[in-house]
Amino acid sequence: MELIKLNNEVKMPSVGIGTFLLEPADAQNSVREALKMGYRLIDTANAYANERAVGRGMKESGVAREEIFLSTKLWPSEYENPNAVEETLERLGTNYIDLLFLHQPTKNWREGYKQLVKAYEAGKIKAIGISNFEGKYIEDVLSEFKQLPQVIQVECHPFFPQTELRKVTEPKNIRIMAWYPLGGKGMTAELLESPIVTSIAAKYKKSPAQVVLRWHVQMGFIVIPGSKNTAHIKDNIDLFDFALDAGDMAEMATLDKGERRYNRTDEALEQFLNLKVTYEAK
Repeated sequence: MELIKLNNEVKMPSVGIGTFLLEPADAQNSVREALKMGYRLIDTANAYANERAVGRGMKESGVAREEIFLSTKLWPSEYENPNAVEETLERLGTNYIDLLFLHQPTKNWREGYKQLVKAYEAGKIKAIGISNFEGKYIEDVLSEFKQLPQVIQVECHPFFPQTELRKVTEPKNIRIMAWYPLGGKGMTAELLESPIVTSIAAKYKKSPAQVVLRWHVQMGFIVIPGSKNTAHIKDNIDLFDFALDAGDMAEMATLDKGERRYNRTDEALEQFLNLKVTYEAK
């Protein structure tokens, strides 16, 4: 497993397992099995309603907590809850979080960021993240707060490699964590079946998905593909016995369409303030 050094010297794995859309039982099983396979990065969120299950999976794996890099996200309705971090810790069954994100930029995001800074200074979190804070939002974070974020989680894949965002993040060594790493809804097949990807896959005797995930790693991105299929989970981390050469990377660069798959207006973002998360009871 390759480690990435964040801008606060904390090291995190470049590949992990995501738990978006996984029901609690599936999240628990996937986390447990992934850790047994050698994964050391686990990603979840308040909004996924499976944090307790993720915590159970971590414990059942038998892997020591200090060997696991755990990331989760505060939902906007929690930004002004003074107990949000403690309640998140309780659900996960841990006394610290390696990386805690704000999930969305809404009107009260500054209150949420203050919570992250406070938790960071208290040692309750080891790194600060912002999710979907592109454009003016990341610019405001950097101009208004002395404490830099370490990671930004955004849509990122060969069709949309976040060229503009990287002009802001790379000088600050703010790392990109990719969601929709394989192209997203409606584009996964288009990406994985593209002649460029399939040709490179045949060259290395790897799957197209492994080629795309390896591209992410070599771009310096962090990837968290999610699955409840143990065969897929195993394949998704089998990325470190080959490397794309300069020619491969140049070919992959031609896939850039500058085209994101997920668009949301600022007005729609604000509606998240009124959404409450229903957490798993136990």
